[in-house]
Amino acid sequence: MAVPLVLKFLILALQVFASSFLRVAHAADAFVSSRAVYYPNSESSGTDVGACGFGKFGASLNGGDVSASAQLYRNGVGCGACYQVKCTNTDYCSDQGVTVVVTDFGASDGADFILSQHAFSRMAVNQTSASSLLQLGVVNVQYTRVSCRYPNTNMRFKIDESSNFPHYLALLIWNQQGTKDVIAVQLCETTKFRCKLVDRSHGAVWTVVEPPTGPLLVRMLVSGGQDGDETWLVPTNVIPQDWKAGDVYDSGVQLQA
Repeated sequence: MAVPLVLKFLILALQVFASSFLRVAHAADAFVSSRAVYYPNSESSGTDVGACGFGKFGASLNGGDVSASAQLYRNGVGCGACYQVKCTNTDYCSDQGVTVVVTDFGASDGADFILSQHAFSRMAVNQTSASSLLQLGVVNVQYTRVSCRYPNTNMRFKIDESSNFPHYLALLIWNQQGTKDVIAVQLCETTKFRCKLVDRSHGAVWTVVEPPTGPLLVRMLVSGGQDGDETWLVPTNVIPQDWKAGDVYDSGVQLQA
C-alpha cells in the first residue's frame, strides 16, 4: 500500500530531529563513554551481510575498520558515519584508538560498538596488547563522531542487484565524506526536471517503484556537520538512462571532509 505523502514528510521530519539531536550529542570535541565488543571471523575485514546493505563493499570499507551499532544505526541514517573509538585501559590502549565506519545494526550487552576484530585490535598500542584486548572481549571506550575521509574519491551511486530496469530502482550512496547525514533523496528527470521522492527501504538502500525515465539526477538532502545546515546537494554527473543492476556511477561531487 502506498505511503501517504503527509506521512512521508512526517518521517522525514523525525529523521531531521534525530540527526540534530545526535549532532549535539556527538560534537567534534565531546567524547561519549560506552563499551565495545567484536564479532568473530573478521580479522582482516568486516561482514558482507551488514544491515546497511553495503555488501562486499562494506566488508572492505575503511580497510576493514567497521562496526555494527544499535544506537548509532538510527534506522539506517547512521550507515556510513565515522567514529573515533578509543579504549580506556591504559595498559593496552593507544591514545588515538581507531576510526570506524558504521556498516551494520547490532546490539550486545550495552555496547554501542560491535567492531570487526580488525578494528578492535587497532585500538591497542602494539600487537601484544592487541592480543590482550581480544582476550578481554569487551572493553570500556570513549567515542565521538568524526569526518569520514575518502581522498581523491567522489561520492558514488551503486545500483543494487535487486533493481529491475526500468520498473524498480534501488540505490546506495558510497564514499560520502564529512559528518553530514543524507536524510532524503530525490530522483529527477534531467529534461523536464520532474522529481520523485525516494524511500529509504532499509539501511543505506533507497528505493523507488517506476522511477523517472531518461538520465537521472540524484538530489540528496544532507543535514548535520559543523554548521548544522540542511542543504540539497546536486551532483554534476547523472545516472544514465539505461542504468543496470550492479553498476556503480561516479556522482562527480564530494562533501567537504
